[in-house]
Amino acid sequence: MNATYKLLMASTILGFVGTASLAQTDVFATENQLEDELEDLDEEIEEDFERDIDRFGNEGRELGFTGSIAARGTATDGNTDTADLGIGARLGYFDGINGHEMRLSYDYGEVEGEQSNNDLLLGYDYTRDFATNFYGFATAVLSYDEDDSFETDAFVGAGVGYRVFNTPDIQWSVQVGPGFRYIETADGEEIEEAAVSLSSNYYNRLDENLFVTNDTDVLASERDTYVTNELGLNVAMADQLALRTSLTTEYRTDPEPGFDDTDNKLGVSVVYTFN
Repeated sequence: MNATYKLLMASTILGFVGTASLAQTDVFATENQLEDELEDLDEEIEEDFERDIDRFGNEGRELGFTGSIAARGTATDGNTDTADLGIGARLGYFDGINGHEMRLSYDYGEVEGEQSNNDLLLGYDYTRDFATNFYGFATAVLSYDEDDSFETDAFVGAGVGYRVFNTPDIQWSVQVGPGFRYIETADGEEIEEAAVSLSSNYYNRLDENLFVTNDTDVLASERDTYVTNELGLNVAMADQLALRTSLTTEYRTDPEPGFDDTDNKLGVSVVYTFN
């Protein structure tokens, strides 16, 4: 039988990662748990290596419906009682001119009966090509995170986008538009105000084994400006060896008291594949 195994050489994330510990289990239960954790790790690494270079506009999209859905649930009891539920879904449609895409991500967890996380992300995008490098868009996005200084952050807007570079090796798109923003802080304050969104999507293939990406999103209103930036480097060091390094930065100009204005996450993944 020919099987492919992925051996994790290094996977580092600057932050805290919680894992459930099961004591007094037999070797078969431990083996099953190990297999589950390796599968989860494979999925996380594959997501790191995935890169959608046509994220803005409709270029490269397939006609008709596309989509995917995934769900995951785990529960443990005994020395430590935990429960985790994760759901992710994506649905898109493109008729040759108009593009629609809906996205959903939900993550809920408990430890010893106490809620440990409760995060929801919802998004809808409409895009319409006006020319080869020029397009319009409308977007609606909702973020809910009980552990964030802004528990709820929602935006609805529209605008235009332009592909500055559009070659097989270099792609750079920018889009900007006005909209409406709704915020609910951790203290219960509700804010409704006009806002502006600005996004940049950059991809540069330096050679057949190396490419760099940098994605920036800015959401600005009177109350707060929220900036996210992800810088990534993918290297194919051999036919069977690949490296992905990424730095994700989140910045708020005016966080709630007791919260930092900047969060950074550094990820390094090396995958070796052999048959």
